[in-house]
Amino acid sequence: MVNRVPAVLLGLLSLTGISGRAQAPAVPEYTRQDVMIPMRDGVQLHAAILRPAHTTVALPLLLTRTPYSVADATPADYPRQNPYLAASGYIFVEEDMRGRYGSGGTFTMMRPMAAHHDPKRYPHDTDESTDAYDTVAWLVAHVRGNNGRVGVFGVSYPGFLTIEAGIDPHPAVKAISPQAPMTDVWMGDDFFHNGAFRETYGYDYGLGLESGKSSGFSGLPPGVSAEADAYDFFLKVGSFAGAVGAQPSLPTWKAFLAHPAYDSYWQARAVEPHLHAPQVPTLEVGGYWDQEDMWGPQEEYARLHAADPEGEVRLVLGPWNHGEWRRPARSLGALDWGAPTGEQFQRDVEAPFFAHYLKDAPLTLANTTSFQTGTNRWMHYPAWPPTDGVEQRNLYLGVDQSLRFEAPTARDAEAVREYVADPRNPIPYRARPIEATYAPKGSHWYEWLAEDQRPATARTDQLTWGTAALAEPLTVTGNVEADLWAATSGTDADWVVKLIDAYPDDPQLGRMAGYQLMVGEEIFRGRYRTDFAHPQATPAGIPLEYRWSLHAVDHVFLPGHRLLVSVQSSWFPLYDRNPQRYVPSIMEAQPGDYRAATQRVFSSAVHPSHLILPVASHP
Repeated sequence: MVNRVPAVLLGLLSLTGISGRAQAPAVPEYTRQDVMIPMRDGVQLHAAILRPAHTTVALPLLLTRTPYSVADATPADYPRQNPYLAASGYIFVEEDMRGRYGSGGTFTMMRPMAAHHDPKRYPHDTDESTDAYDTVAWLVAHVRGNNGRVGVFGVSYPGFLTIEAGIDPHPAVKAISPQAPMTDVWMGDDFFHNGAFRETYGYDYGLGLESGKSSGFSGLPPGVSAEADAYDFFLKVGSFAGAVGAQPSLPTWKAFLAHPAYDSYWQARAVEPHLHAPQVPTLEVGGYWDQEDMWGPQEEYARLHAADPEGEVRLVLGPWNHGEWRRPARSLGALDWGAPTGEQFQRDVEAPFFAHYLKDAPLTLANTTSFQTGTNRWMHYPAWPPTDGVEQRNLYLGVDQSLRFEAPTARDAEAVREYVADPRNPIPYRARPIEATYAPKGSHWYEWLAEDQRPATARTDQLTWGTAALAEPLTVTGNVEADLWAATSGTDADWVVKLIDAYPDDPQLGRMAGYQLMVGEEIFRGRYRTDFAHPQATPAGIPLEYRWSLHAVDHVFLPGHRLLVSVQSSWFPLYDRNPQRYVPSIMEAQPGDYRAATQRVFSSAVHPSHLILPVASHP
């Protein structure tokens, strides 16, 4: 066993572990059959069925529903992409969702839930839950050699389709695994984070899914060079309205402009209000450096676990970007994990999970499995966030650019630091040139969260605080929060807070010498300080409190490393520029609306800016 949880750290689940080496098993030969599956409203959905070629044993079905085409679900490739599941023996089904590729009907981005509670409407209305139900009903009845049990899994949009399959599920659905699921694209997934609009991603993803029945992911707009820097393009066009034109052609582009706040349009598309308790055993999977859907799996787990702490919902968090656990995942950018963490997850967590619920195999799996970075080992906890052996400690932004666990007192003078944020020169969110999100060649989108932060923290339009070099390891395990007291000379502002592990500037560390690694980070748009549905101007010059989550962290800051906290007001062009002058819709801001502002961060007993760190004890 590679890693044991010290007894003081929540107790070891001794039969639950992930071994250090992963060697893909031999995969049997599979065959493919294409079918059209009828839905309750007469629409037919296209699916590919892959079964082991030489077996007489009744097997469970494993279903993935997708907007990205089933063309790649070939007998040669698909089993090799899922080797541990394929070797165990399943009938795989991959289905084009409604309105995509070979399926009929009309595609709707994150289709709202139908009226399941209304017995008169529910038999006729459709959503992704009913389409999953009807698909499963047909598969169990028509696919030869199935054992009557169905599992559902998928990553990203297929993760959203997976969690919907677990809402009022067909009785044959015995287990689901939503992996990096889109859950609420306004609150914290693809399109917005705490009200801040993800401009480049909203542009590129809408174009990719809605420009035709098949995917249209490409580069920047027609007429713009594929080698162009998206930073320059979005800076030149001004607001999102300038990027899409006076008559935006795609439904989601129109929705962005018509619904910038968290109104009924976005609320109807959110999954979490429907997660009252786990209706089937659920395995949520997410990555600590997921650049697209970090929030979704954590939020779904939190909702389901809170509703039923004894229910069968589990969580896996690993050292991954978006969906990287479907690959070997030995490294991420400059970071080396020392083991194929993705293969380990597939073999030691995912395969046993489905084998238990679909084949009655024994299971000894922790509620939460987490890859602890810094020490680079798998940990196992009875729940997330863990509580035993974990103390919530405030890390204060102090004087002299210092970070300290001691709270400021009334005797301490108020420390105020400031910077000028200029929308004409926003801070890039990753190293330039910034390629289009899904540029066909060399996009660095996939690893930007793990990029070295030194270029950002060297700028004068941000603030950084730091500790001295640590004499002992500091373990942060749980959900990190920012509690910031800040003021702006404008009437609106964005606040970005990053928790950074600063490596020693030691030549023996090679490319990691002096590296600044983000381990927790998030943005908050000031106009939503009191209400996400009803934005309002910020009173200029007045210190106000902003508190928001930097999400899950399981990281050890090693001896010789330093903790840094940075605060900035732009992350461009992933997030559109806040004009810093309140306007009804930032997406339609005019050139004259963008103004430089002085941002001030306060540290005192009255205005105690700090991070809330869940600090774990050491053995």
